[in-house]
Amino acid sequence: MKTLKNILVLASISVAVMACKNDAQPEVKTVETEVNTELNTIEAKQLDPNATYAKAEFGIEGMTCAMGCAKTIEKKIAKMDGVKSAKVDFEKEIAMVEYDEAKVTTNSLEEAVAKAGDTYKVKDMKTVEAFSSEKHVCSETCDKTSCANMSEAEKMACAKDCKKACCAKNV
Repeated sequence: MKTLKNILVLASISVAVMACKNDAQPEVKTVETEVNTELNTIEAKQLDPNATYAKAEFGIEGMTCAMGCAKTIEKKIAKMDGVKSAKVDFEKEIAMVEYDEAKVTTNSLEEAVAKAGDTYKVKDMKTVEAFSSEKHVCSETCDKTSCANMSEAEKMACAKDCKKACCAKNV
């Protein structure tokens, strides 16, 4: 009986040692996903170098999450023919789009947002020279007349980035 126990213990240890193999090279599999093909399509989109590009900035109501809502709207707008760039900021609830004026209108941007989901509503659509998140560069001739022609948002951006006296005083 003692011999049988020893044989069983020796057999179970042998099985355990043989079963635990350490593979130095794990198997690597490449899986093509839908996201990869979408990125390739966006990169392959040709932009007209002679086009006149405008920038639009607008609010979007009805978003509930950054990955689902904001990214869906951003992808929908970015896929439009004539759109150079699109960025949707979930936290600020704004979209910033640079587009070819000959191919895209502000109405078509609103339609694209509406098609992305029934709950999304565009508000305060405006064309801008620079997006509000871009760093504002003050002019070399910093005088009161250059600050007087700025909007309130530009004055705030100027004061934040500019160390010159005219920007700091006029805000």
